Amino acid sequence: MTNDSLQQTLYPPQMPFSEHFLQVDLTHTLYIEESGNPDGLPVLFIHGGPGGGSSPIQRRFFDPQIYRIILFDQRGCGKSRPHACLTNNTTGHLIEDIEKIRRHLKIDRWVLFGGSWGSTLGLLYAESYPERVLALVLRGIFLCRHEDTEWFYQKGADRFFPDYWQDFIAPIPEHQRDNIIESYYELLTGNNEIARMSAAEAWSIWEGRTSTLHVDTDLVNHFGDPFHALAMARIECHYFMHNAFLEPDQILKYYAPLKSLPIHIVQGRYDMVCPVNQAFELADVLPKAQLHLCDYAGHSAFEPEIANQLVVIMDRLADEIDWFDPALS
Repeated sequence: MTNDSLQQTLYPPQMPFSEHFLQVDLTHTLYIEESGNPDGLPVLFIHGGPGGGSSPIQRRFFDPQIYRIILFDQRGCGKSRPHACLTNNTTGHLIEDIEKIRRHLKIDRWVLFGGSWGSTLGLLYAESYPERVLALVLRGIFLCRHEDTEWFYQKGADRFFPDYWQDFIAPIPEHQRDNIIESYYELLTGNNEIARMSAAEAWSIWEGRTSTLHVDTDLVNHFGDPFHALAMARIECHYFMHNAFLEPDQILKYYAPLKSLPIHIVQGRYDMVCPVNQAFELADVLPKAQLHLCDYAGHSAFEPEIANQLVVIMDRLADEIDWFDPALS
């Protein structure tokens, strides 16, 4: 499938019908937008990273006649403020932010749609608030364990991209490469602005280069944009430096509330950012979940095969679940 086919797969571009800035604590204000059908089935798009931010193309996975499409920027990224801020920026804060957004928008229950870190956060929110979740549609499963971050940032993915890996580790002195996340954290939180920005771009570009089966220059340029790269790198590294503020194997340990929920898992077989074993491990504990394996795709939601599968699922989902929002009555 070509990029032209991708554009035909996605719904046409659309504009938000409402935008909000929600202050969630004394430090952070979140950007939230709504598009599609104001009376439709609510779906929350949970972006990746952490720190990746939302973008207009993410609205296009959903039929605007059926869905009330909600996008937001997590703490410190996108249009949320303050930019690249690490204060009060933990997984627990993000879970509660989602719940604050739900209450702010007066939604009873909604569909969660997230990939990569968005799948992590979607699963954690659903484990905390299963009564508020109608269904989960998850892509590029990231269980966010030490072994999963170790694969991408220390030893594993480097074997598949040895050329890109050299650019990734270039900001780190050779004698400090035994713990790359820790070494990057020192640069990304240090006072040397030039070193901080150089590290941010190298960190972010590594992910952009490895997210697709074939390198997408536009995607790499987006990841390398200084505004995006600074938030992405600082926030990701902050989370991974602190084990994502999670217990070891937390998602799989507390999966019981997920067992009653409709769940679709879409996974690229050649995902090098979040390898396919994580999707299988999640599906193993959730036998009712539907695993959709894309045999010619990497990590990105915009890999054509993945995008097509996501749109197909969302087109069918509204007929597969019962939903009613008392706020609309």
